[in-house]
Amino acid sequence: MGRARGEVELEGKVLVVKRIKVTYSGLTVAAEDADKVQRVLAFHADSCPVARSLRGAIEITTVLG
Repeated sequence: MGRARGEVELEGKVLVVKRIKVTYSGLTVAAEDADKVQRVLAFHADSCPVARSLRGAIEITTVLG
């Protein structure tokens, strides 16, 4: 399951989403596959339509929790 948490900042009088952190939990990863999983997490946003739409405007990070 994935969970997203946004960080909002005030710009003038408007709240603006600045960062989104996506945490995947409930996944079991064998120790020998940990490096592979980290590599996938590092570039998976390139295939995500939402992440690509927001690129440059909102920082998106992804972690395995």
